[in-house]
Amino acid sequence: MFGKSSRGYRFLHVTFRYFLLDLRINILRKVYGMNIGEGVKISLKANLDKTNPKGVNIGDGTYVAFDAVILTHDMSRHLHAPVYIGKQCFVGARSMIMPGVKVGNNCVIAAGSIVTKNVEDNSLVAGNPAKKIRNVETKNLGVIVRK
Repeated sequence: MFGKSSRGYRFLHVTFRYFLLDLRINILRKVYGMNIGEGVKISLKANLDKTNPKGVNIGDGTYVAFDAVILTHDMSRHLHAPVYIGKQCFVGARSMIMPGVKVGNNCVIAAGSIVTKNVEDNSLVAGNPAKKIRNVETKNLGVIVRK
């Protein structure tokens, strides 16, 4: 019916993907009790800790990329601590946010970063362990605003 290069195929593909993303977020909210804000996008391949699901708190307009991990427990330390991610943040691919960390509003966590300490508002952090690189301003889904 639709060739791969047609607009109809793209429309169906994108529409179906957004439907699945919204369905997953509703399941995370209603079944697991996670506190996920409005307009949040979480990749289907992102991993949110279901051992302590009520400890996952994500602010409005935040994007969590593929293979990102948000942990709310650490078995080796017998630690169960909530994670807070602010509004309009971007959590990069294959990054990891450890239990008890608070990420401020308008922050960017670079791909592959391991966040072990709190991140202040309007920060771009990168590395292992993640360190502040510079101040940034972001808009919806953590997109950096160019000045």
